Amino acid sequence: MVTGQVRAFVRRHPAVRHATRQLRIRLPRSLGGLDPARVPPRVRRFSLMLPRLEDGPACGPDELRITVPGDLSVPARLHRYGLAGHRPGALACFLAAVETARPGSVLDVGANVGVYAALAAARSGRDVYAFEPCPQAARAARAIAADNGLRVEVADLALSNHTGSARLRLSATSDATNSLVPGFRPEVGRVPVRVGQLSHWREEAGAAPAILKIDTGATEPDVVAGGLEVLRRFRPWVLCKVLPGRGIGDRLTALLDPLDYHWYPLDGPPPHAPRPSITDGAGRRGRMWLFAPSPAPDRLWSRARRWHEALERCR
Repeated sequence: MVTGQVRAFVRRHPAVRHATRQLRIRLPRSLGGLDPARVPPRVRRFSLMLPRLEDGPACGPDELRITVPGDLSVPARLHRYGLAGHRPGALACFLAAVETARPGSVLDVGANVGVYAALAAARSGRDVYAFEPCPQAARAARAIAADNGLRVEVADLALSNHTGSARLRLSATSDATNSLVPGFRPEVGRVPVRVGQLSHWREEAGAAPAILKIDTGATEPDVVAGGLEVLRRFRPWVLCKVLPGRGIGDRLTALLDPLDYHWYPLDGPPPHAPRPSITDGAGRRGRMWLFAPSPAPDRLWSRARRWHEALERCR
């Protein structure tokens, strides 16, 4: 009877389960705790293999040395599966865009520990900026860049459609699903963060964005709304997460349609066919889309196929 009550309490309060991970307390599984084998280490150290093409860029390391807090979920997944298990279709398209887009900088918005930013810095000479409001994840992104000699500038900033401050809701599900949106995921706490607009940041930084990746926990339309001047002036290629059930696709379509962008859902192997509108992603994780300022050329898809093959070898 007592065991059942404790288990029910743990299930009703995600913060309790989260605390068992943070404190490495091996609460018995019968009481709703974690399998001891799944309790993360205090520090996670491993090498992450990076993709390379024979006829691709010769710059950068063949692997990244990762030393981060053990409870971060993205490094845990990378440690177990490699880049082949980290949305290789989207990563392949991103790397192809880094290769083929006009000169300019790469912006990783909602960077978490900076996987996209690190890949761009390792495989190009572009200026790379990562935006991550969660303090722990931002510190990890800086550490990964510094430990591997990568030129990545990390900004502790949540990009949105306004300037000021907000409370970032820390997800009990995964630190990769933190959000500014109330009720997006069960919460274990909140932290105050700075909020800014992409257009204002660009003016201050003097950057010329050519590639933009956005994954911000259901605020992607707000990021685009705050960067419309950047999209009009610089016409960057955009990779954007679209989650289900929140009207995100409709909002993005309304924002981008006047700018004559073209949109491609990144499902399965390339090439990808354009769609008349941006639709909400299927499944809890949603899907990544490519928003292109002009019809995507065959070269982009051919390079994406090559990068996809190289990523599949990064296990």
